[in-house]
Amino acid sequence: MHKIGLYGGSFNPVHLGHLLVAQAAREELALDRLFFIPAAQSPFKPESILAPPQERLRLLRLALAGQPQCAIDDQELRRGGVSYSILTVRDYARRHPDALLFYLIGADHAAMLPQWRDAAELAQRAQFVVIPRPGQPEQPLPPPFRGRQLRGFPLRVSSSEIRDRIRLGLPIDLLVGPPVAEAIHKNQLYL
Repeated sequence: MHKIGLYGGSFNPVHLGHLLVAQAAREELALDRLFFIPAAQSPFKPESILAPPQERLRLLRLALAGQPQCAIDDQELRRGGVSYSILTVRDYARRHPDALLFYLIGADHAAMLPQWRDAAELAQRAQFVVIPRPGQPEQPLPPPFRGRQLRGFPLRVSSSEIRDRIRLGLPIDLLVGPPVAEAIHKNQLYL
């Protein structure tokens, strides 16, 4: 059976932690394809100020160059407004009715799953893969959600820390990769 991974997030900016999670998910779940799905706006972070969609897409393209098992799906950006995961999961279920869908989620969001839009349907349509935070205890999935913890490559790095480093004029090359760092500096993002 075809296995598809869905990796949603703001990717503001994408960094090596995201890429390591993607690699771990592909290996541990034997995924045929993993889609990075940048959100237009998180319903749980309405105050977030995001880089323009076209810039986040450009950074994702640079970060994923040469990784054919990964792809970018910009449907949430095209829809605009608040990004609800159920709309994206429904779309994949419609387009890939025989596939197993695995939705990657940060451990800090696992407890909130029952509050997500159409949570019961979401729990039925996809298995959830919890991305652990280094140094944090394992986060169980609340019922009726099913899935597993990703073992992965724990790397304590976050997009907010990278944005802080940019504002302070500190190097980010080893956190995001040289092509992404160059594009951020060239386009004066996150200043």
